[in-house]
Amino acid sequence: MSDSSNTFKKAPKRKGDKGRRVTLSPEMKQAYADLITKRGEEEETYKRHLPQNESGKR
Repeated sequence: MSDSSNTFKKAPKRKGDKGRRVTLSPEMKQAYADLITKRGEEEETYKRHLPQNESGKR
């Protein structure tokens, strides 16, 4: 117990990792945008067929 002053000290903050950049061709960008819109449309269609909760209960 001679070194109890280090027991409850905060850990030093870490440096954040920098994000990686990815370069895509225009065709790949368009395909990715189409995928996102298609997924959004499918999600809307799926939600449309779900029963509506009358009081927000499960």
